[in-house]
Amino acid sequence: MAFTWNGLRALGVDEGSLATFPEEFKQGMVARAEMLGDTGENHPDNWVGGLASPELHAIAILFARDAAERRRCLTEHDQLVARCEGVEVLSTLDLEATPPFDYAHDHFGYRDRLSQPVIEGTGEVPTPGTGAPLKPGEFILGYPDEDGPPANLPQPEILSRNGSYMAYRRLQEHVGRFRDFLREHGKTHEEQELIAAKLMGRWRSGAPLTLAPEKDDPALGADLQRNNDFNYKEMDPHGYAVPLGSHMRRMNPRDTAANINRRRMIRRGATYGPHLPEDAPEDGVERGIAAFVICASLIRQFEFAQNVWANDRNFHELGNERDPIIGAQDGTLEYKIPKRPIRKKSPACRPSPR
Repeated sequence: MAFTWNGLRALGVDEGSLATFPEEFKQGMVARAEMLGDTGENHPDNWVGGLASPELHAIAILFARDAAERRRCLTEHDQLVARCEGVEVLSTLDLEATPPFDYAHDHFGYRDRLSQPVIEGTGEVPTPGTGAPLKPGEFILGYPDEDGPPANLPQPEILSRNGSYMAYRRLQEHVGRFRDFLREHGKTHEEQELIAAKLMGRWRSGAPLTLAPEKDDPALGADLQRNNDFNYKEMDPHGYAVPLGSHMRRMNPRDTAANINRRRMIRRGATYGPHLPEDAPEDGVERGIAAFVICASLIRQFEFAQNVWANDRNFHELGNERDPIIGAQDGTLEYKIPKRPIRKKSPACRPSPR
């Protein structure tokens, strides 16, 4: 269960306590839309489901292993809401894996859930290349973080300890347009797959271009002991394998960024909307990803990633680029694929945040 600042006020939290929350949380995502890159088609005026409304007070996330369990959870939730006077459901969104079901992937076909930070003390062992476990306070309030003991927490302690901040993003994926883009810029199926890999930084199987620069390696993509075991500074400093502006390199620059351990986030989510068959044209039906980003500081982690990593045109001194997958595009940007002896430029293609 996640509450907005307005939601906490509606619950009766006193003004003194509300004032102890950080400014970015108090303002909310709508007020910070321009800084986040939510402009043009992605402006809050175009958000669906009441997500831009000041009346949005809470988001309830229901997890279920199958359709029957989901129906049961929804029924119980509806009954609970009916007993709560004054509570109104603004919208709902059903999330479900998209076929084929052999591994988690988005509607574009990219393997998902490959690189997540590990929290110190959980007993989980990081896979090679994902970095050492991070202090719990990087994600959960009330605990030491990578900089030391917890500080500047909302008061009283019951409002913060063992809580976290969550950013909810609904990213629409224009699958037909994405496939058209690949066909426009790649003459063969192999060339199209390479372009898709260059946009992400991995082949759609999950194999990283740093370890498989010329040809896909599905076995590598599926191997959690190998598919994150790489760096950029030594293995690909100029981006000949993974372009400097690719989604993966932007959203986790690894050893090429300062203070990287203070920028990491935990992401959970799933796809929504129907699968678009491979041979089908764009059908106008909305589909995409619902992402829940967990962190201890919205401004230091989530907002920094959106503003600098995803949307800074001059990231890595690229000049006129944004993240080709989640960056805000306006038709004036480009995407450079380094190549010996000359690089290739392409207009960016992306899903639209809503």
